[in-house]
Parts: sequence; structure tokens; C-alpha cells
Amino acid sequence: MSERSEKTGPPSTAAHPHPIYPEAERLDLVERLHGHDVADPYRWLEDPDDPRTRAWSAAQDRLAREHLDALPGRAELTETVRALLSSGSVSAPLWRAGRAFFARRRPDQEHAAVLVREADGAGGVRERVLLDPVELDPTGLTTLDAWVPSLEGTLLAYQISRGGDEQSVLHVLDVATGEPVDGPIDRCRYSDIAWLPGGEELFFVRKVAPGEVPAGEEDFHRRVWRHRVGADPAGDELVDGPGLYDEHTYYGVRVSRDGRWLVVTANVGTARRDSLWLAELADGKIGPLTPVLTRTDDVQATAWVERDGRLYLRTTDSAPRWRLCVADPRTPQREHWRELVAEDPGSVLDGVRWLEPADGGAALLVLARSRHAVAELALHSAADGAPRGSIPLPGTGSLTGLSTADRDTPDQRGRVWIGWTDLVTPPQVQRFDLALNATRLETAAPGAVEVPPARTEQRAFSSADGTTVRMFVLTPGGDTVGKAPARPVPALVTGYGGFGISREPAYTPAALAWVAAGGAFALVSLRGGGEEGEAWHLAGNRGNKQNVFDDLHAAAAALIDGGTTTAGQLALMGGSNGGLLVGAALVQRPERYRAVVCSAPLLDMVRYEEFALGRTWNDEYGTAADPMELGWLLSYSPYHHVRPGTRYPAVLFTVFESDTRVDPVHARKTCAALQFATTGDIAGRPVLLRRETDVGHGGRSVSRTVGLTVDQLSFLAAHVGLELR
Repeated sequence: MSERSEKTGPPSTAAHPHPIYPEAERLDLVERLHGHDVADPYRWLEDPDDPRTRAWSAAQDRLAREHLDALPGRAELTETVRALLSSGSVSAPLWRAGRAFFARRRPDQEHAAVLVREADGAGGVRERVLLDPVELDPTGLTTLDAWVPSLEGTLLAYQISRGGDEQSVLHVLDVATGEPVDGPIDRCRYSDIAWLPGGEELFFVRKVAPGEVPAGEEDFHRRVWRHRVGADPAGDELVDGPGLYDEHTYYGVRVSRDGRWLVVTANVGTARRDSLWLAELADGKIGPLTPVLTRTDDVQATAWVERDGRLYLRTTDSAPRWRLCVADPRTPQREHWRELVAEDPGSVLDGVRWLEPADGGAALLVLARSRHAVAELALHSAADGAPRGSIPLPGTGSLTGLSTADRDTPDQRGRVWIGWTDLVTPPQVQRFDLALNATRLETAAPGAVEVPPARTEQRAFSSADGTTVRMFVLTPGGDTVGKAPARPVPALVTGYGGFGISREPAYTPAALAWVAAGGAFALVSLRGGGEEGEAWHLAGNRGNKQNVFDDLHAAAAALIDGGTTTAGQLALMGGSNGGLLVGAALVQRPERYRAVVCSAPLLDMVRYEEFALGRTWNDEYGTAADPMELGWLLSYSPYHHVRPGTRYPAVLFTVFESDTRVDPVHARKTCAALQFATTGDIAGRPVLLRRETDVGHGGRSVSRTVGLTVDQLSFLAAHVGLELR
């Protein structure tokens, strides 16, 4: 007999212990799940259209704005954040037949635009804007989700969405004229684009049409299609093969430059176990898809057919930090893989690029690695994988992009373009010249920015089980090698710790604004991320999730013990899975943290699969449908660990009503629970919920970024004693 539906108890009529907070009916609702009694007193807040939810949310809006608008230093902070964001950004170029495509945001722009740099016909070079989201939509609500030029550089496929819903719509424009030639094609959320030679056709991924699956299931079912540019997508050719559409949620597609080979990858949700197929394209037809990997192989692999005709595979097969293998695409099965570059036990292999020397010498491979989350670039022989030296980089930072010239741009051979950033450097482009063995700045961020004097370092500390964990620490200082603050200062700590995603040292205006005011900032390389490879990820997911929270607690202790800060000056901030991180931290150690910003968080880990894309994450967290995994989830689920009579830190939840990844329901329910439970007063330790509409989980305009950042930082600063100036 299932125990999932048993409920007991009438609504509670107890008065709210903090009358200043909006009234929230507290239900005596308990479910018996696999032997556990699970209380859910705010289940009614799951329905955003319930009149009670609407009234409660509107009251929270008024309370949050009243409190946030009265915080000191907002005008000064707004000026600082806006100035730091005025750096703009620029990306490494993507070369196509002599044209360089890149993204750039000028200081006066709300969103980055796509540009092309090309010969002007008179012996010079010109650059022009191809696509500006604000020209498409002056309100700034339209975001550019992805873009990729055709192999000949004559067409640009791009995807846009509006209002933060991330439901991408595909378009194609003519690069020479800027005129549209295809689209809109809807249902292209998370769609890879792979062009065929000639620019007449492409492969792409599209969600199934309404009616093909039960209503509300469309986000979990996709198909791979071959599309002729300008034709009605209703006539597209479906790509099919053994097991291709068996439970898979997400797909990737790649085509070799000669148009001979199609590579398809698939995942069940966000599970880091790849399925892989290869098909030969001949005489205009798609040959049979040959299975190379299935999820039962339990490995990851990024695969492509390179210019030398070999199949390349960057994979975790027998290598949790990744290695590089090659095979004949005619016999792509795992038993035929040959190791080209072995796993490095001290770094993670993040990417590979093909590099042809300008003098016509033997081809090289550029290997992007990260060592404790710090970027490195190495050169290897394409023929046998032998080391051929390294590429100098500016310092302790990370890559925002990496590119080399395509085969149709011979005058740029022997060069590598490096998108670069670090904690104090806005995104820029460096260029390495093989013939000179030198790296130099090619394109700085377009806006001049005065970065506050800061000292940057990477510190190591021990977590609860003795594991060595690292964090990047940014403190006020006269120069990057100056002395640390002589006395403890307010510290802002953040991290992520999930899905094998690495948090690397990068230019972050919020962090620099905090340091400019005299605080310290720490970015922790938590388990659950990818900073030390797949084993590091597995050590912090599923039944090991508590390791992630222990790592954060240990980082806080290290900052306190090292004299950087004190418990009364310690603030946390995290979003999405990082929102789960700080949510768990504040209920586990409420005495250790003084203020917390919890943004777009996962917090009800028993019911997270019921909302938005939650079910696609159960490989990362576990599922409440399984008795053992429910035990994992209940052991840390923040919503279920809120205890009445506890003095909790000041907490600001920030949520986005158009978020189609993490439903705001998590923050609503936990906010209500904390407001009921905390013994902290509204002036000294408030619990607030800040909502935004017409914006989602991902991209947003600069103006919206400034507003959110000012609310978040001014809240934290007010409660840890940081004077904004």
C-alpha cells in the first residue's frame, strides 16, 4: 500500500507570532512517506493563482520594498554597481571563411549584440552589428539565448526568448544583408544547431508539438530534425535510431566540416551519463545511427570528427578528470578507442581545439585545462598526442571562450583567441601567436572601469571529513600582493556545489562592489561541482550532498579562524542550486551566519520534482519516490528543517515569476515557514521575499541586474555592518 497520499489534521488557527509579517495559514498537514511523517504546513502556497497566495505575495512585495528602499547607502551602491557593469564585455571570435563573429556589450547597452568583422573590399577591415536584442525589442525583455553562423559565414542562426521564459524561438538571417531568411520556429528551448556545408540545411533539436504528449510534458520530450532553410518545418526530416528517443530529455548535434558525419548525444535529464550515436551522411541521406555509448556505460563523452578524419572523444571513460581518445568513425565503438592524451591527475580537461601552424607544419591540439579551477592551456601533437609546450596566460583566471581559425581562413592560422577574465579583469580577448610563442591583449572590454584596489588569493582548508577544499578570496588592499586586512571585516561567501558545474575566478561586479566598501569576498570550490573532476562532483551529490554543506561551513570557519571575518559579520549569497546551498546552511548553522540572500532556490526537496524542470534533476539529488533517496532528501531539505523558536539570520529571498527552471514556490513556502519560526525581530533579522516579473532564471538586462544587485548587497551590508560608500 502506498503511503504517499495520507494526510492528517485540520488547518491551524494559531496567531502569527510576528504580526508584522503577512498572515499565512499554517496547515496541520502531514504525509506518511515511506515510513516518514512529513509536514507541509504551507502546501497551499504552491498554487500561484489561489487568491490567498496572490494576497500573501502582494503583502510580501509591500513589506520587502518598504524595508529594502529604506536601507542606507543605496544611492552610492547603485553608482558603484553601475560603474563596474559599464565595463561591458567582448567574446573570443568564431571564424567562418574569413569572417570573425563575436559578441560585445558596450557600456551603454542593456544586452550584448552579435557583430561580424570582415574585409571591407578596399584592403581594410570593417565591423558591423548583425543582431542587437534591444533593436528587436526596445523594452529589453528579449534575450539572445544562442547563435551560430553557417560554415561559410553567410547565414546566422539565432535563438531568442522573451520575459525570461527561455522558450527559445529559432531564426536565420542573411549575414550580408541582415535580412531574415527563416523563422520563427518555436519550441527550440535548449536546441543545438549544426550546419551542413553549403548553408542550405541544418540539424536542430525541437520540443515535441502540443498534443504529442500529455499537456505539461512538452519540456521533457525532444526530437532531432534535419531542416532545409526557408522551408516549412512541418516537412523536416526526423533523425531516428536505436534508443534515440527512449527517455532522453536533452540532445546535442554536431556535423563534421566535410559534411560526412553526424554525431548525436543524449542525456536523461541532467544525468552525467551520455548516450552517443554516429551516422554517415552520403548522397543527401542520413545513414543508420550507430550506437557508440548508452547511459548504462556510465561515462561522459564529447565527440566530434576533426579535420584529419578521426573521431575525437573527450571522455571520463577510466578518467574522472577526462582524457582524450581517437577512433576511426567507421568503427566508433568503445573497444576501438585509442588514448591520445592521458588523464592528468592534477587538472581537469575542459576542451580541445585544432590548431594549424602558419608555416604549414604538423597540426597541434590546444587543450584547455583547469587546475583547482584556474585555467591552463597546453599544446599537444595532433598526430600522437605528445606534449608541445604551453600557452602563457595573464594570471589566475578563467576562460570565457577559446577559438582558432577554421580551415577556410588560412591567413589566421597559427593563432589562438582566448576569452579571458579573472576576479578583477572584465571579459577581454587575448591572442596567442604560435610563431612568437607569445600571448598579448587583442581586445579589452569596451568600457573603462576603475576596479577597487584588491588582493586576490586562493586558500586551502580542511572540510569536516578532512578533505582539502579551496576558495578564492578577494580582500581590500593596495595591490594584488598587499597585506590582508589588519582586522576582521564583513565577508560575503558564495558557491554552487552541484551538477558538476565549476565556479571559476571571474569578473563579478557584485563582489567588487562589496570589496570597494571594505568587505571580503570568498568563492568556494565546493564538492558537487566540477573543479576537481567527476569524482569531486560525485562526492557532493545524491547521498553525499551533506558534504557540500560541510564544505561551506568549513570555509566559513576558516575565514573566521584566519581573522578575515567574524560570525557576526558573515553573509551568504547563492542562487539556484546555490540557493539550496545557502538555504541548507542557514537552517543547519543559524548561529554562524548573520545574513543570507537566497535566490531562485530549491528548498522543498521532497516535492521539487513536482515543479518546473525538477524531475530532470533527480539523478543529481535523488527522488522522493525511492525510500532510501527520500531519506537523503529529508536529511537536509531546508523547508523541512525550519524549527520554530530559532533565531535565524536575516534572510532575503529573491525570485523571478517567469522562472521556468526553479519554481518560486520553494521560496514562498520557506519564507512563510521562516517568518513563522524565527525569534529574530523584523528590524534586526528580517525575513523578506523580493519578487520580479517578466524575468526568469537566466539572462537579464543590465538595468535589471543593477536593481537586483543593489537590493541584495544593501540588505546584506545593513545586517553585517558593512558601510556602503
